[in-house]
Amino acid sequence: MVESCRIFGSELSPYSVKVRSYFRYKGLPHEWLPRSPANQAEFQKYAKLPLVPLVVTPEGDGVQDSTPIIERFEAANGEPSIVPDDKALAFLSALIEEYGDEWGNKWMFHYRWAYQPDCWATAERIALQMMGAQGALAVAQARAAVAERMTGRLGFVGSNEKTRPIIEASFKRTLEILNAHLATRPYLLGGRPALADFGVWGQFYELATDPTPGAIMRSHAPNVMAWVARMVSPKAEGPFESWTTLAAGLTPLLGEEVGGRFLPWSMANAAAIEKGEKSFELKLGGQTWSQEPQKYHARSLAEIRRKYAAAKGAPGLGEILTKADCLRWLVA
Repeated sequence: MVESCRIFGSELSPYSVKVRSYFRYKGLPHEWLPRSPANQAEFQKYAKLPLVPLVVTPEGDGVQDSTPIIERFEAANGEPSIVPDDKALAFLSALIEEYGDEWGNKWMFHYRWAYQPDCWATAERIALQMMGAQGALAVAQARAAVAERMTGRLGFVGSNEKTRPIIEASFKRTLEILNAHLATRPYLLGGRPALADFGVWGQFYELATDPTPGAIMRSHAPNVMAWVARMVSPKAEGPFESWTTLAAGLTPLLGEEVGGRFLPWSMANAAAIEKGEKSFELKLGGQTWSQEPQKYHARSLAEIRRKYAAAKGAPGLGEILTKADCLRWLVA
């Protein structure tokens, strides 16, 4: 009998469902354990940080942070690979995954906690997970506490009245781009999921389950909704495509979103942290963005720059990134 990993996670965590989707795709034996008071002691035994997902290996190693988790298991389990042989495409996949993890999270968190119906619906789901065994009163009290705590954290991802139009426009534009792109292929890079799919999908999976963004997705993006459903248990349906056939669909995403919003924001955030500033401001698409710095994201920017430094010699990559106005942000 093959020993399995344990994934401590939550249906409400984009990073947890991202890792679960990856394990399903790779056919890796695993047990899904929704984090709750019942398994908190076991969770704390292996977790260095109080965050899901946590993967506990059969050898007793605790691994956290969704991207390093996937990279660790991908290195040990080659097929079906989520990394294209084309080095340029492999880097673009990693860049889009980072965009999903770090910028797409702003859409998810904003809609979930800034809109009252979404806030109460999600707080109810969290309260049931935490306190369901203790009865209705405990759930109701927990729901109110969760709603208050999480709305107070909107600023952590940069969601405020000034940035609201930028976040919502970004979500709707990305939805439009991907709906067109996914009209003729099952996954972002062709016939099988890539790292990019898992990162972007985790956010869209959560958005699809919440009232306000879910309604927008169902009414405006049927191809994205079909992809969201497909990625719950993804399968290889064909090979990766080449950039030649992917360019028309992904160039707008790279240019408008990754190069136009995500990377400039990343740089401004990193600069503010380096200077010890309590807030920062920049123009994105002619609109003003302002927020407190996100300290974790400075490490994220350093990591994607490290990956670019390793991939920069890949044929065609420089031209693609220059055209999308991404290159200048990736050169340290």
